[in-house]
Amino acid sequence: MSGLDRRDVLRAVVGGAALAGWGQVLGGGGRAGAAGRRTGVVARRAGAFEVLALLDAHGPFPGKVRDHFAGASDADWERAERIDPAAFGPDGTWELDFRCYAVRGPGGRVTLVDTGVGPAGSPAADWAPVPGHLPEVLAEAGIGAADVDAVVLTHLHEDHYGWVVGTDGSPIFPGARHVVQRTETAALGEGDSALSYVVAPLRAAGLLREVDGRTRLSGGGGGAVTLVPTPGHTPGHQSVLVEGGVRRILVTGDVLVHAVQLVDPAVAYGFERDKETARRSRERLLADAGRDRALLATAHLNRPFVPARRPEATGAGGSRNT
Repeated sequence: MSGLDRRDVLRAVVGGAALAGWGQVLGGGGRAGAAGRRTGVVARRAGAFEVLALLDAHGPFPGKVRDHFAGASDADWERAERIDPAAFGPDGTWELDFRCYAVRGPGGRVTLVDTGVGPAGSPAADWAPVPGHLPEVLAEAGIGAADVDAVVLTHLHEDHYGWVVGTDGSPIFPGARHVVQRTETAALGEGDSALSYVVAPLRAAGLLREVDGRTRLSGGGGGAVTLVPTPGHTPGHQSVLVEGGVRRILVTGDVLVHAVQLVDPAVAYGFERDKETARRSRERLLADAGRDRALLATAHLNRPFVPARRPEATGAGGSRNT
């Protein structure tokens, strides 16, 4: 399913520096007040790297949660609710976070992973809880636009690239290379908003870096930040592995979007482009993370950091985490 088709479906379900510095970056009216949202920055360390969870937005996903994960059993749902109870809203709705991550390395340089739902009027506005609050949360974390030297886009869905450009259409992080898998950009269909909202302005500014496969983004001080292909949700989906000392933190992107897929990685999500490839990516990622006892840094669970567990064999149901 293309980004355009996905957005059409979601629309149909719905029914149709400091803060001052950020204000200058965004242009007039681009920053919303913080009242009524959960605030704070959650951080974990991996050696010389600090990984910060940045909450851009929170709200219900269109439709009923069980409709989006048709292969999950009642037992799967019970176990998922124990892991992420806040995801289970009234009347069967799905409550989720829209979260980005910042990886702050030696010297204070920052890699930003995904840019959230964006301002009012962004491509996600038809279905997601815009405006997001990423600029405010970055300011809370002491990160200015000039501190960001890389932006990793796990994939080109509109709730992950919303703050790539400001309200005037210019890149928000003009000193950063924006890194995406070449297979992701190549798969965009004509009319996909990612072409006009992300690819075109970044190419025009010389800020788009397309990579092929597993790529070491940065390293030093006994650690590294590495891009790990995890296709299926989209053709060029990638996750981000942060290694430092004995700790590994894996920023998952949308290779898993709900705790029910953590319980049973074989459970497909309705908006995965290639469900079989996504299943293989998810099972491999969770098996590797469990073996390494990594922390999973999730985009949409209501818990930013979830410990990976060693997978347990469960026969025909595949490997499960509890």
